[in-house]
Amino acid sequence: MDYQTLAVSIADRVATVTLNRPDVRNAFNEITIAELSLAFDELGRGDDIRAIVLDANGPAFCAGADLNWMKKMASYSHAENSEDAAKLAEMLRAIYLCPKPVVAKIQGDCYAGGMGLVAACDIAVAVGSASFCLSEVKLGLIPATISPYVIRAMGENAARRYFLTAEKFSAQEAHRIGFVHDIVPADALDAHVAAIVNALVTSSPNAVREAKVLVREITGKAVDAAMVVDTAERIAKVRASDEGREGVASFLEKRKPSWLV
Repeated sequence: MDYQTLAVSIADRVATVTLNRPDVRNAFNEITIAELSLAFDELGRGDDIRAIVLDANGPAFCAGADLNWMKKMASYSHAENSEDAAKLAEMLRAIYLCPKPVVAKIQGDCYAGGMGLVAACDIAVAVGSASFCLSEVKLGLIPATISPYVIRAMGENAARRYFLTAEKFSAQEAHRIGFVHDIVPADALDAHVAAIVNALVTSSPNAVREAKVLVREITGKAVDAAMVVDTAERIAKVRASDEGREGVASFLEKRKPSWLV
C-alpha cells in the first residue's frame, strides 16, 4: 500500500514503519493516525513478520499533533472532538495490542503525542541527545488519550510531575524513570536496535506473542488463587503447543529449533 505520511518496508522478517513528515518534525494529523492504525493492523497479522520497528525520518522523532490539524480541531463540536480523539485512542491501542513485538527507535526529540507512540511500544531505545516533553498543559490541554500508556511506561510518580509541569526532560531522565530502556550514541542507534530485533526474531514467535500478552494481563493484579491458576494454565498451554514441544526437543537434541531453519 502507498502511504502519504509513512514509509513501510519489510526485510528479513522485520517490518519498519517510519514516520515520514520531516518537514513538520513528524507531527501527526488525521491521515497519520489512520495510516498507523492500518499499518499496525496489517503487519500484526502478517505471518512472515516477527518484529516491527517504529522509526522516524529527519531530526525529530515526533513533535506531537500537527498545527494545522490542531487549528481544525479548535472549531470542532464536542461530538467531533470525541470522534477525533477516539481515532487517536484506537491507533495507540493498535500499537499496544499488536501481536508482534514493537521497538521504538527514537533518533530525536519526542513530544506530546509522540510520547504516546513510544509508550505504546514494547521496547524503546533513544539517542542521548533526544529530549522529551508532555507539553499539553501549556496549550490548555491534557495528555488524556496517551495517559494509559505513558503512565504505565514512566510510572505514576513521574507522570504527576511531567503531566503537570510540561517540563522538557533529557533522554537520561527518560531512562532513569523507565520511559526508555536504553540510551545510545547516535552512531550506535542502528546497531543497537538491530541487536534487540535479532533477539526477538530468533525466539519462538508464539512464545514472544504469549509473553507480550502475559506482561500486559498480569501487571498490577493481585497474586491470589486466581493468579496461580491463570499462570499455571498459561505455561501448560504453551508447553503443549507445537513450538513449545519443538523448543524443548531442539534444546535436548542440541539442534536449532524449526523457527530458525
